[in-house]
Amino acid sequence: MEKSKKVLLINTHLTYPNWTEGTLNSSFIQKAKDFFEAKGFEVLETKIEDGYNADEEVEKHLQVDIVILQTPVNWFGAPWIYKKYVDEVFNSGLNSQKFLSGDGRTREDATKQYGSGGKLQDKKFMISATWNAPAEAFGNPDYKLFQGKTTADLFLHISSNYRFCGYDILPDYNCFDIFKNEKIVEDLENYPKHLENVLNF
Repeated sequence: MEKSKKVLLINTHLTYPNWTEGTLNSSFIQKAKDFFEAKGFEVLETKIEDGYNADEEVEKHLQVDIVILQTPVNWFGAPWIYKKYVDEVFNSGLNSQKFLSGDGRTREDATKQYGSGGKLQDKKFMISATWNAPAEAFGNPDYKLFQGKTTADLFLHISSNYRFCGYDILPDYNCFDIFKNEKIVEDLENYPKHLENVLNF
């Protein structure tokens, strides 16, 4: 009998009452959940703000084939609660040697690269993000702020944790200019198409 596929959806949103309640990121989570359930996946979820157990999160990562991080971009990164989550969960995965057993380098073989010691090969990681920044600010050397950098460049501090443990990194999906953008509904509707394309379904 074929093993059922599983996906983990992680919601990093941090509520600031009367300012940001998390509705948009929750909508993207629901879109992903509907998409994967229609494909026969079992969907595991973590909403960091609601609390979690680091060891249980390690087990979720071990069970699933795909991890998707849904995040607002606050001051050019995920909310601070996500960094806490990463430190606790990945430290647990390191301590138990379930995620990795070292950084990949050995004294016996100098060709082994730093970051090649992960145990989670054949798993995939993707970021879906909501931004105040406009799309034209990225990949554009004329924009002084990002100086031609892409969203993938700015997310390197997040995706590297997963690559370090063996994951393949999928192209990210972004909803830009959320306070002035009139395309939010369109971005939500196009999200399943992005998932279909990057996962080769």
